[in-house]
Amino acid sequence: MTILSSLAREFQLLFPLTKSGQERFCWFVLTLQAILVPITISRTSNLLRAIETLFGVRIAQWRYYTFMASVKLPWEAVWETLWRAIPNPLVGGRLLLALGDSIKPKTGKHIFACQRTFDHAAKTNRTRWPWAQTIVTVGLLVPIHGRWSCLPLAVGFYLRRLTLLAGCIRLHRKALVFADKFAQGVTLIVRLGACFAQVPVLVVTDSWFGTNGLLKPLRLRLSARAQLLSRLRVNAALYARPDPTPGKAGRPRKYGARLGSAREVAAALRLQAQTYTLHVYGALREVVAADEVVMLKTLRCPVRVVWVYRKTQWVALMTTDLDLTVAQIIEYYGARWKIEAGFREIKQEIGSPYTQTRNPDAVANHLHFCMAATTITWIYATHVEQAPDRRYASENTREFAFADVRRALAKHLAREGFGIDCLEPDKPDSKPLISAVMDLVA
Repeated sequence: MTILSSLAREFQLLFPLTKSGQERFCWFVLTLQAILVPITISRTSNLLRAIETLFGVRIAQWRYYTFMASVKLPWEAVWETLWRAIPNPLVGGRLLLALGDSIKPKTGKHIFACQRTFDHAAKTNRTRWPWAQTIVTVGLLVPIHGRWSCLPLAVGFYLRRLTLLAGCIRLHRKALVFADKFAQGVTLIVRLGACFAQVPVLVVTDSWFGTNGLLKPLRLRLSARAQLLSRLRVNAALYARPDPTPGKAGRPRKYGARLGSAREVAAALRLQAQTYTLHVYGALREVVAADEVVMLKTLRCPVRVVWVYRKTQWVALMTTDLDLTVAQIIEYYGARWKIEAGFREIKQEIGSPYTQTRNPDAVANHLHFCMAATTITWIYATHVEQAPDRRYASENTREFAFADVRRALAKHLAREGFGIDCLEPDKPDSKPLISAVMDLVA
Protein backbone atom coordinates (compact mmCIF):
# COMPACT_ATOMS: atom_id res chain seq x y z
CA MET A 1 0.00 0.00 0.00
CA THR A 2 1.47 3.37 -1.04
CA ILE A 3 1.46 6.44 1.18
CA LEU A 4 -1.34 8.01 -0.89
CA SER A 5 -3.67 5.04 -0.54
CA SER A 6 -2.81 4.82 3.15
CA LEU A 7 -3.73 8.48 3.64
CA ALA A 8 -6.94 8.00 1.67
CA ARG A 9 -7.99 5.07 3.89
CA GLU A 10 -7.36 7.14 7.02
CA PHE A 11 -9.23 10.13 5.59
CA GLN A 12 -12.19 7.90 4.80
CA LEU A 13 -12.53 6.94 8.45
CA LEU A 14 -12.89 10.62 9.38
CA PHE A 15 -16.12 10.99 7.40
CA PRO A 16 -19.49 9.50 8.41
CA LEU A 17 -20.38 6.15 6.90
CA THR A 18 -23.64 7.52 5.60
CA LYS A 19 -24.26 8.04 1.89
CA SER A 20 -23.81 11.81 2.11
CA GLY A 21 -20.72 11.42 4.32
CA GLN A 22 -18.99 9.07 1.87
CA GLU A 23 -19.99 11.29 -1.04
CA ARG A 24 -18.39 14.19 0.79
CA PHE A 25 -15.25 12.07 1.25
CA CYS A 26 -15.07 11.25 -2.48
CA TRP A 27 -15.38 14.92 -3.38
CA PHE A 28 -12.71 15.68 -0.78
CA VAL A 29 -10.25 13.25 -2.42
CA LEU A 30 -11.14 14.40 -5.93
CA THR A 31 -10.51 18.02 -4.96
CA LEU A 32 -7.09 17.13 -3.58
CA GLN A 33 -6.26 15.28 -6.79
CA ALA A 34 -7.40 18.21 -8.93
CA ILE A 35 -5.10 20.53 -6.95
CA LEU A 36 -2.15 18.16 -7.06
CA VAL A 37 -2.24 17.70 -10.84
CA PRO A 38 -0.26 20.72 -12.18
CA ILE A 39 -2.60 21.64 -15.01
CA THR A 40 -4.57 24.64 -13.79
CA ILE A 41 -4.68 27.06 -10.89
CA SER A 42 -6.76 26.08 -7.88
CA ARG A 43 -9.75 28.27 -8.59
CA THR A 44 -12.97 26.58 -7.49
CA SER A 45 -14.50 26.64 -10.97
CA ASN A 46 -11.29 25.18 -12.44
CA LEU A 47 -11.26 22.41 -9.85
CA LEU A 48 -14.84 21.48 -10.73
CA ARG A 49 -13.94 21.45 -14.43
CA ALA A 50 -10.85 19.30 -13.78
CA ILE A 51 -12.85 16.79 -11.72
CA GLU A 52 -15.30 16.36 -14.58
CA THR A 53 -12.73 16.32 -17.40
CA LEU A 54 -9.92 14.28 -15.84
CA PHE A 55 -11.75 12.00 -13.44
CA GLY A 56 -15.10 11.62 -15.18
CA VAL A 57 -17.19 12.68 -12.17
CA ARG A 58 -19.93 15.17 -12.93
CA ILE A 59 -21.02 17.32 -9.98
CA ALA A 60 -23.68 19.99 -10.14
CA GLN A 61 -22.10 23.39 -9.79
CA TRP A 62 -24.26 24.54 -6.90
CA ARG A 63 -23.62 21.29 -5.02
CA TYR A 64 -19.85 21.56 -5.42
CA TYR A 65 -19.83 25.20 -4.34
CA THR A 66 -21.91 24.21 -1.31
CA PHE A 67 -19.36 21.47 -0.57
CA MET A 68 -16.47 23.96 -0.76
CA ALA A 69 -18.27 26.13 1.81
CA SER A 70 -19.21 23.20 4.06
CA VAL A 71 -18.68 23.34 7.81
CA LYS A 72 -18.61 19.53 8.01
CA LEU A 73 -15.11 18.96 6.65
CA PRO A 74 -13.05 17.49 9.56
CA TRP A 75 -9.96 19.62 9.08
CA GLU A 76 -8.56 19.21 12.58
CA ALA A 77 -8.63 15.42 12.27
CA VAL A 78 -7.25 15.62 8.72
CA TRP A 79 -4.30 17.70 9.87
CA GLU A 80 -3.56 15.36 12.77
CA THR A 81 -3.55 12.49 10.27
CA LEU A 82 -1.04 14.34 8.11
CA TRP A 83 1.13 15.20 11.12
CA ARG A 84 1.38 11.54 12.10
CA ALA A 85 2.07 10.50 8.49
CA ILE A 86 5.40 12.35 8.42
CA PRO A 87 7.97 9.53 8.72
CA ASN A 88 10.86 11.37 10.45
CA PRO A 89 9.61 14.69 11.83
CA LEU A 90 12.45 15.28 14.31
CA VAL A 91 15.76 16.97 13.54
CA GLY A 92 18.47 16.48 16.13
CA GLY A 93 15.88 15.12 18.56
CA ARG A 94 13.79 18.31 18.25
CA LEU A 95 10.61 19.33 16.50
CA LEU A 96 11.86 22.16 14.30
CA LEU A 97 8.98 24.56 13.62
CA ALA A 98 9.07 27.71 11.51
CA LEU A 99 6.60 30.48 12.37
CA GLY A 100 5.80 33.27 9.94
CA ASP A 101 3.05 35.38 8.44
CA SER A 102 2.21 36.37 4.89
CA ILE A 103 -0.36 38.51 3.11
CA LYS A 104 -2.54 37.77 0.08
CA PRO A 105 -3.68 40.93 -1.74
CA LYS A 106 -7.23 40.66 -3.04
CA THR A 107 -9.63 42.70 -5.16
CA GLY A 108 -13.26 43.07 -4.18
CA LYS A 109 -15.45 43.78 -1.20
CA HIS A 110 -17.00 41.54 1.44
CA ILE A 111 -14.16 38.97 1.23
CA PHE A 112 -13.53 37.11 4.47
CA ALA A 113 -10.44 38.28 6.43
CA CYS A 114 -9.67 41.09 3.97
CA GLN A 115 -8.54 44.33 5.62
CA ARG A 116 -6.09 47.15 5.21
CA THR A 117 -2.78 45.48 6.07
CA PHE A 118 0.68 47.00 6.37
CA ASP A 119 3.15 45.40 3.97
CA HIS A 120 6.70 46.02 5.16
CA ALA A 121 8.11 44.35 2.03
CA ALA A 122 6.12 46.40 -0.48
CA LYS A 123 7.97 47.56 -3.57
CA THR A 124 8.39 51.23 -4.36
CA ASN A 125 5.57 51.20 -6.94
CA ARG A 126 3.13 49.37 -4.62
CA THR A 127 1.05 50.64 -1.74
CA ARG A 128 2.20 49.79 1.78
CA TRP A 129 -1.41 49.31 2.93
CA PRO A 130 -2.95 46.82 0.48
CA TRP A 131 -6.40 45.28 0.77
CA ALA A 132 -5.32 41.77 1.73
CA GLN A 133 -5.70 38.72 3.94
CA THR A 134 -3.08 38.12 6.65
CA ILE A 135 -2.23 34.49 7.34
CA VAL A 136 -0.18 33.09 10.25
CA THR A 137 1.47 29.77 9.36
CA VAL A 138 3.47 27.14 11.21
CA GLY A 139 5.60 24.78 9.13
CA LEU A 140 7.85 21.83 9.87
CA LEU A 141 11.49 22.22 8.82
CA VAL A 142 12.94 18.85 7.87
CA PRO A 143 15.62 17.70 5.39
CA ILE A 144 14.29 15.59 2.50
CA HIS A 145 16.80 13.86 0.23
CA GLY A 146 19.57 16.21 1.24
CA ARG A 147 17.69 19.53 1.05
CA TRP A 148 15.67 21.47 3.59
CA SER A 149 11.92 21.63 3.10
CA CYS A 150 9.02 23.29 4.91
CA LEU A 151 5.80 21.32 5.36
CA PRO A 152 2.85 23.60 6.27
CA LEU A 153 1.15 22.11 9.32
CA ALA A 154 -1.21 24.74 10.74
CA VAL A 155 -2.71 28.05 9.65
CA GLY A 156 -4.81 30.86 11.05
CA PHE A 157 -6.31 34.12 9.76
CA TYR A 158 -5.27 37.31 11.55
CA LEU A 159 -7.98 39.96 11.79
CA ARG A 160 -7.40 43.37 13.30
CA ARG A 161 -9.46 44.48 16.28
CA LEU A 162 -11.11 47.20 14.19
CA THR A 163 -12.16 44.62 11.61
CA LEU A 164 -13.89 42.50 14.26
CA LEU A 165 -15.52 45.53 15.90
CA ALA A 166 -17.13 46.47 12.58
CA GLY A 167 -19.43 43.44 12.78
CA CYS A 168 -19.76 39.85 13.98
CA ILE A 169 -17.73 37.46 11.81
CA ARG A 170 -18.33 33.72 12.10
CA LEU A 171 -16.09 30.91 10.96
CA HIS A 172 -17.37 27.33 11.19
CA ARG A 173 -20.41 28.66 13.10
CA LYS A 174 -18.24 30.27 15.81
CA ALA A 175 -17.91 33.99 16.35
CA LEU A 176 -14.29 35.13 15.98
CA VAL A 177 -12.65 37.04 18.81
CA PHE A 178 -9.54 39.14 18.54
CA ALA A 179 -6.18 37.40 18.93
CA ASP A 180 -2.86 38.95 17.97
CA LYS A 181 -0.25 37.11 15.90
CA PHE A 182 1.61 35.94 19.00
CA ALA A 183 -1.54 34.39 20.48
CA GLN A 184 -2.40 32.71 17.18
CA GLY A 185 1.14 31.36 16.82
CA VAL A 186 1.06 29.98 20.36
CA THR A 187 -2.31 28.28 19.73
CA LEU A 188 -1.04 26.60 16.55
CA ILE A 189 2.24 25.47 18.14
CA VAL A 190 0.49 24.11 21.24
CA ARG A 191 -1.72 21.94 19.01
CA LEU A 192 1.40 20.50 17.41
CA GLY A 193 3.02 20.08 20.80
CA ALA A 194 0.05 18.03 21.99
CA CYS A 195 0.38 15.73 18.97
CA PHE A 196 4.14 15.28 19.50
CA ALA A 197 4.07 14.93 23.27
CA GLN A 198 7.27 15.04 25.35
CA VAL A 199 9.30 16.19 22.34
CA PRO A 200 11.45 19.36 22.56
CA VAL A 201 10.01 22.09 20.35
CA LEU A 202 12.36 24.62 18.74
CA VAL A 203 10.51 27.51 17.09
CA VAL A 204 12.53 29.32 14.40
CA THR A 205 11.29 32.84 13.65
CA ASP A 206 12.40 36.19 12.32
CA SER A 207 13.22 39.06 14.67
CA TRP A 208 9.59 40.27 14.80
CA PHE A 209 8.33 37.05 16.43
CA GLY A 210 11.53 36.45 18.44
CA THR A 211 10.39 38.24 21.60
CA ASN A 212 8.96 37.40 24.99
CA GLY A 213 5.48 37.97 23.57
CA LEU A 214 5.87 34.54 21.98
CA LEU A 215 8.24 32.75 24.36
CA LYS A 216 6.47 33.51 27.66
CA PRO A 217 2.97 32.20 26.76
CA LEU A 218 4.56 29.31 24.87
CA ARG A 219 6.45 28.16 27.96
CA LEU A 220 3.34 28.56 30.08
CA ARG A 221 1.63 26.01 27.81
CA LEU A 222 4.53 23.70 26.90
CA SER A 223 6.87 24.30 29.88
CA ALA A 224 10.63 24.17 29.37
CA ARG A 225 10.53 22.01 26.25
CA ALA A 226 9.63 25.13 24.21
CA GLN A 227 12.73 26.89 22.86
CA LEU A 228 13.23 29.83 20.52
CA LEU A 229 15.71 30.54 17.72
CA SER A 230 15.59 33.95 16.13
CA ARG A 231 17.57 36.86 14.79
CA LEU A 232 18.81 39.40 17.33
CA ARG A 233 18.27 43.11 16.86
CA VAL A 234 21.48 45.12 16.45
CA ASN A 235 20.60 47.49 19.30
CA ALA A 236 19.69 44.77 21.83
CA ALA A 237 21.47 45.24 25.16
CA LEU A 238 23.51 42.22 26.30
CA TYR A 239 24.44 41.38 29.89
CA ALA A 240 26.83 38.88 31.39
CA ARG A 241 25.50 35.97 33.38
CA PRO A 242 25.35 36.78 37.12
CA ASP A 243 28.21 35.59 39.29
CA PRO A 244 26.61 33.95 42.34
CA THR A 245 28.31 34.99 45.53
CA PRO A 246 27.43 32.59 48.38
CA GLY A 247 26.68 34.13 51.73
CA LYS A 248 25.92 37.58 50.34
CA ALA A 249 22.85 39.21 51.84
CA GLY A 250 19.91 40.20 49.69
CA ARG A 251 18.26 38.83 46.61
CA PRO A 252 20.64 37.20 44.12
CA ARG A 253 21.31 39.20 41.00
CA LYS A 254 19.52 38.23 37.80
CA TYR A 255 21.90 39.99 35.42
CA GLY A 256 25.62 40.56 35.42
CA ALA A 257 27.59 43.50 34.07
CA ARG A 258 26.37 45.20 30.90
CA LEU A 259 28.44 44.01 27.94
CA GLY A 260 27.06 46.54 25.47
CA SER A 261 24.80 46.33 22.47
CA ALA A 262 24.88 43.51 19.95
CA ARG A 263 26.77 45.83 17.59
CA GLU A 264 29.45 46.63 20.19
CA VAL A 265 29.95 42.99 21.20
CA ALA A 266 30.15 41.97 17.53
CA ALA A 267 33.13 44.30 17.02
CA ALA A 268 34.83 43.00 20.18
CA LEU A 269 34.48 39.33 19.20
CA ARG A 270 35.53 39.73 15.56
CA LEU A 271 39.10 38.59 16.22
CA GLN A 272 37.90 35.49 18.11
CA ALA A 273 35.70 34.24 15.26
CA GLN A 274 36.26 30.76 13.83
CA THR A 275 35.58 29.32 10.37
CA TYR A 276 32.95 26.58 9.98
CA THR A 277 32.11 24.57 6.87
CA LEU A 278 28.34 24.25 6.84
CA HIS A 279 25.57 23.26 4.45
CA VAL A 280 23.66 26.53 4.20
CA TYR A 281 21.28 27.68 1.45
CA GLY A 282 21.76 24.57 -0.65
CA ALA A 283 25.56 24.43 -0.73
CA LEU A 284 28.63 23.88 1.43
CA ARG A 285 29.89 27.28 2.54
CA GLU A 286 32.62 28.58 4.82
CA VAL A 287 31.04 30.63 7.59
CA VAL A 288 32.98 32.85 10.00
CA ALA A 289 31.22 33.02 13.37
CA ALA A 290 31.72 33.67 17.08
CA ASP A 291 29.39 32.89 19.97
CA GLU A 292 28.82 33.78 23.60
CA VAL A 293 26.22 32.99 26.26
CA VAL A 294 24.66 36.20 27.59
CA MET A 295 21.56 37.45 29.34
CA LEU A 296 18.74 39.26 27.54
CA LYS A 297 16.32 41.42 29.49
CA THR A 298 13.78 41.17 26.70
CA LEU A 299 13.53 37.38 27.21
CA ARG A 300 14.57 37.34 30.90
CA CYS A 301 16.73 34.25 30.41
CA PRO A 302 20.21 33.24 29.22
CA VAL A 303 20.65 32.86 25.47
CA ARG A 304 23.43 31.78 23.16
CA VAL A 305 24.22 34.50 20.62
CA VAL A 306 26.08 33.67 17.41
CA TRP A 307 27.56 36.44 15.31
CA VAL A 308 28.00 35.48 11.65
CA TYR A 309 30.54 37.72 9.93
CA ARG A 310 30.68 38.56 6.27
CA LYS A 311 33.07 40.92 4.47
CA THR A 312 31.53 44.19 5.61
CA GLN A 313 28.43 43.09 7.52
CA TRP A 314 27.38 40.73 10.28
CA VAL A 315 24.22 38.99 11.51
CA ALA A 316 23.45 38.07 15.13
CA LEU A 317 21.39 34.96 15.90
CA MET A 318 20.15 34.02 19.35
CA THR A 319 18.57 30.92 20.87
CA THR A 320 17.29 29.93 24.29
CA ASP A 321 18.41 26.33 23.68
CA LEU A 322 21.93 26.39 25.12
CA ASP A 323 22.57 22.80 24.00
CA LEU A 324 22.65 23.82 20.34
CA THR A 325 26.08 24.14 18.74
CA VAL A 326 27.16 27.06 16.60
CA ALA A 327 26.83 24.94 13.45
CA GLN A 328 23.28 23.86 14.36
CA ILE A 329 22.18 27.43 15.10
CA ILE A 330 23.42 28.73 11.77
CA GLU A 331 22.07 25.80 9.77
CA TYR A 332 18.65 25.79 11.46
CA TYR A 333 18.19 29.52 11.02
CA GLY A 334 19.31 29.24 7.41
CA ALA A 335 16.57 26.65 6.93
CA ARG A 336 14.01 29.19 8.18
CA TRP A 337 13.97 30.74 4.72
CA LYS A 338 12.13 27.65 3.48
CA ILE A 339 8.93 28.94 5.04
CA GLU A 340 9.17 31.94 2.73
CA ALA A 341 9.69 29.53 -0.17
CA GLY A 342 6.67 27.61 1.15
CA PHE A 343 4.53 30.75 0.89
CA ARG A 344 5.55 31.02 -2.77
CA GLU A 345 4.73 27.35 -3.36
CA ILE A 346 1.24 27.72 -1.89
CA LYS A 347 0.50 31.01 -3.63
CA GLN A 348 2.12 30.77 -7.05
CA GLU A 349 2.40 27.04 -7.76
CA ILE A 350 -0.68 25.68 -5.95
CA GLY A 351 -2.65 28.87 -6.60
CA SER A 352 -4.28 29.63 -3.27
CA PRO A 353 -4.78 33.41 -3.92
CA TYR A 354 -6.87 32.77 -7.03
CA THR A 355 -9.95 31.56 -5.21
CA GLN A 356 -13.16 33.39 -6.10
CA THR A 357 -14.86 32.65 -2.79
CA ARG A 358 -15.96 35.27 -0.27
CA ASN A 359 -17.82 33.17 2.28
CA PRO A 360 -15.68 32.65 5.44
CA ASP A 361 -16.04 28.86 5.43
CA ALA A 362 -15.33 28.64 1.69
CA VAL A 363 -12.21 30.81 2.02
CA ALA A 364 -10.91 28.75 4.95
CA ASN A 365 -11.67 25.42 3.25
CA HIS A 366 -9.93 26.47 0.05
CA LEU A 367 -6.79 27.51 1.96
CA HIS A 368 -6.81 24.23 3.90
CA PHE A 369 -7.11 22.27 0.65
CA CYS A 370 -4.13 24.11 -0.84
CA MET A 371 -1.98 23.67 2.26
CA ALA A 372 -2.94 20.00 2.66
CA ALA A 373 -2.01 19.38 -0.99
CA THR A 374 1.39 21.00 -0.37
CA THR A 375 2.01 18.87 2.72
CA ILE A 376 0.93 15.68 0.93
CA THR A 377 3.39 16.50 -1.86
CA TRP A 378 6.29 16.73 0.58
CA ILE A 379 5.18 13.60 2.45
CA TYR A 380 5.20 11.79 -0.88
CA ALA A 381 8.75 13.07 -1.46
CA THR A 382 9.91 11.49 1.81
CA HIS A 383 8.65 8.07 0.66
CA VAL A 384 10.21 7.93 -2.80
CA GLU A 385 13.51 6.08 -2.92
CA GLN A 386 15.29 8.63 -5.07
CA ALA A 387 14.89 12.37 -5.32
CA PRO A 388 13.41 13.58 -8.62
CA ASP A 389 15.71 15.34 -11.04
CA ARG A 390 15.50 19.08 -11.25
CA ARG A 391 13.78 20.08 -14.45
CA TYR A 392 15.59 23.39 -14.89
CA ALA A 393 19.01 22.79 -13.37
CA SER A 394 21.81 25.35 -13.43
CA GLU A 395 25.36 25.55 -12.19
CA ASN A 396 24.24 27.19 -8.95
CA THR A 397 21.02 25.22 -8.35
CA ARG A 398 20.80 21.47 -8.82
CA GLU A 399 18.56 20.46 -5.90
CA PHE A 400 15.08 19.30 -6.82
CA ALA A 401 12.26 21.80 -6.42
CA PHE A 402 8.68 21.53 -5.21
CA ALA A 403 7.46 21.54 -8.82
CA ASP A 404 9.59 18.46 -9.57
CA VAL A 405 8.02 16.52 -6.69
CA ARG A 406 4.55 17.65 -7.68
CA ARG A 407 5.11 16.48 -11.26
CA ALA A 408 6.27 13.05 -10.05
CA LEU A 409 3.26 12.84 -7.73
CA ALA A 410 0.90 13.74 -10.57
CA LYS A 411 2.32 10.92 -12.70
CA HIS A 412 1.76 8.55 -9.77
CA LEU A 413 -1.85 9.75 -9.55
CA ALA A 414 -2.25 9.15 -13.28
CA ARG A 415 -1.13 5.54 -12.84
CA GLU A 416 -2.71 4.55 -9.53
CA GLY A 417 -4.70 7.45 -8.14
CA PHE A 418 -5.31 7.67 -4.39
CA GLY A 419 -6.26 4.00 -4.23
CA ILE A 420 -9.92 4.92 -3.69
CA ASP A 421 -12.51 4.43 -6.44
CA CYS A 422 -14.48 7.67 -6.62
CA LEU A 423 -15.68 7.23 -10.20
CA GLU A 424 -19.33 6.86 -11.07
CA PRO A 425 -20.19 3.24 -11.92
CA ASP A 426 -21.45 4.06 -15.43
CA LYS A 427 -18.44 6.22 -16.34
CA PRO A 428 -15.30 4.88 -18.07
CA ASP A 429 -11.93 5.08 -16.39
CA SER A 430 -10.26 8.39 -17.34
CA LYS A 431 -6.72 7.58 -16.21
CA PRO A 432 -5.48 7.36 -19.82
CA LEU A 433 -6.64 10.98 -20.26
CA ILE A 434 -4.70 12.06 -17.16
CA SER A 435 -1.62 10.24 -18.45
CA ALA A 436 -1.90 11.94 -21.82
CA VAL A 437 -2.28 15.35 -20.22
CA MET A 438 0.70 14.70 -17.92
CA ASP A 439 2.80 13.73 -20.93
CA LEU A 440 1.93 17.08 -22.49
CA VAL A 441 2.77 18.95 -19.29
CA ALA A 442 6.08 17.13 -18.88
